[in-house]
Amino acid sequence: MAYKISEDCTACGSCIDECPVEAISEGDIYKIDPEICTDCGSCADVCPVEAIHPE
Repeated sequence: MAYKISEDCTACGSCIDECPVEAISEGDIYKIDPEICTDCGSCADVCPVEAIHPE
């Protein structure tokens, strides 16, 4: 099960550096590619606005 970024995302960039498989892409609201995501949760752990949750 992949993680998903909600509309609460502020595009701060914290999560992108934490992803070990580069599944996160930039934008107004960042997106996680569910095909690449390994469900490690590293991105959710560093999100300052808690915008990342398991899908």
